[in-house]
Amino acid sequence: MKKLVLSFALIAGLAFAASAQTEGAVRKLSVGAEFGIPTEGSDELLFGGSLQFEQPIAKSFNLTLSAGYIADMITGDSKDILKAAGFKTSYGFVPLKGGAKYYFAKNFYGAAELGAAISTENGGGTAFAFGPTLGASFAVADKSNLDFGVRYENWSRNGASSGFIGLRAAFSFGL
Repeated sequence: MKKLVLSFALIAGLAFAASAQTEGAVRKLSVGAEFGIPTEGSDELLFGGSLQFEQPIAKSFNLTLSAGYIADMITGDSKDILKAAGFKTSYGFVPLKGGAKYYFAKNFYGAAELGAAISTENGGGTAFAFGPTLGASFAVADKSNLDFGVRYENWSRNGASSGFIGLRAAFSFGL
């Protein structure tokens, strides 16, 4: 919980330091780094990258499409035990999502996406994915922004689900 509060405080501080106007109503593409910490307290960390496209449909409201790759890496004692038994200690997923992003209070936004998280493992299957996000975007140059978001994402499949707190740091540019 401390990590989530500190992350949001960092985002808020960076956003208040920015002087750009509301970021909505701009068509843009962002390239970002993804980090995640599972909420179930397991020995896993998530790392990856993503692309997100935003299409404005109103002054502060954009539709989004995003795709990426996330590696689920087992760490700590669990990794040693699984490796010794001959199991893999890293799994990959390709999340494909669509959603909406609403910009409010200058550079802050709230977003929600849903879609699918496709396992790259043989027989790994596909999970339904959804996630609400809070973030901030601020200008660093003409038509270029830094974007930081904190989200809770949940993946559900066959009656089971797992969630994580995700952090995304991205560079976006207007199209």
